[in-house]
Amino acid sequence: MNLLLDTHIWIWNDLEPCRLSTSVHAALSDAKNELWLSPVSIWEVTVLIRKERLHLREEFRAWLQESVQALQLREASFTWRVAAELQTLATGHGDPADRFLATTAKVFDLTLVTADERLIEAPGLKILANR
Repeated sequence: MNLLLDTHIWIWNDLEPCRLSTSVHAALSDAKNELWLSPVSIWEVTVLIRKERLHLREEFRAWLQESVQALQLREASFTWRVAAELQTLATGHGDPADRFLATTAKVFDLTLVTADERLIEAPGLKILANR
């Protein structure tokens, strides 16, 4: 299974694994599954750090590189298909970062791993819910 981690799932998996449900933890630990990351999640982490809502013990660049390498994350890049689909995706969610994440999952045919109830209920997406 190809899993796109939302920002919180990525952070929790690396820094606070106790916040992951048993099913999500098992899926992220399964070597058969590919873990994907969206550029919007990297951007959101930088915002959380700037707003002092996320504190890292090490320098951001070092943590980012280590996290991506340790988790063997693949990057789902921003493409024209993502931009075009973003205009039509019905999530009932007003946050542009979350809409971008959901659209990325749809375009790349990835299962979105999220704890966001508004995304869990979005039609047309494959979701692995962290509840």
